[in-house]
Amino acid sequence: MKARILSCITGSLLWASLALVGSPHGVAAQDVELGTTDVAELTFVLNAGNASSSTFGAKNTLNHQWENAAFQFAFGGVRTSSTQRSGEATGSATSFTPIESTGVTAANYFIRSRYDRNVSDAVYVFGGAGWDRNTFAGIENRYSLVSGTGRTWFATDTRHFKTDIGATYTLQNDVTPTPGADDGFLGLRGTWDYGNQLSETTTFASVLIVDENLNDTEDLRGDFTNSLAVSMSDQMALKISYQMLFDNLPSLESFTLLGPGTTVTRDLKSLDSVFTVALVVNF
Repeated sequence: MKARILSCITGSLLWASLALVGSPHGVAAQDVELGTTDVAELTFVLNAGNASSSTFGAKNTLNHQWENAAFQFAFGGVRTSSTQRSGEATGSATSFTPIESTGVTAANYFIRSRYDRNVSDAVYVFGGAGWDRNTFAGIENRYSLVSGTGRTWFATDTRHFKTDIGATYTLQNDVTPTPGADDGFLGLRGTWDYGNQLSETTTFASVLIVDENLNDTEDLRGDFTNSLAVSMSDQMALKISYQMLFDNLPSLESFTLLGPGTTVTRDLKSLDSVFTVALVVNF
């Protein structure tokens, strides 16, 4: 199974590397709006009554477009808290209070930036940096740098598609460190970015990011996000997104055994999925 996944991801990387090949001619022109734009996304879900939980998510993306260059800065996160009953209570048989505990059940945060510079109508170079934290996936802090080149296959007023490939350096600190693992490592990253305005009010977007650890090729990571946004006005839209996060060598989680008090570890799951519904505000 891992070999099949590695084969598919490697194929994606090779396909992304085609960004370096071919003539830049034939790319449809797109009227790019110069200047600064800002897009905010807000997600909030509240459940009360017999069950109590809340989810809050926020994301902000700032873009600045020059004639031959672009800069993007984005940050955001999602946090879910819930109240759970233990099945025990205090008091008497006629007057008792259930024992409840409230805690965070999911949380992840990120900051990232990227600068793109066109070297022709179709080819560009780029550099970027990022940080993310997902303690429930075992990641306390992960810092990354990337630099590379890519190709725009087409870009019109309603559609665009581009791929790029770059060299990376990652520094990762896990909640439960893996014995013998390198905290810092060089890597290779391939990306595709596709967008299609299906109608005057509906837009589809698909972004795939594949990261390969060159120090340990079994450590392959993927981030695949698909979204559909429906405009309600010029400034507001409703957006649904589905994100899959894959890690072929996931981090460890630790437990303390009752009785002996010794610590044991096991691998976390390789795949996380996130489904969100957000209100998008364009500034």
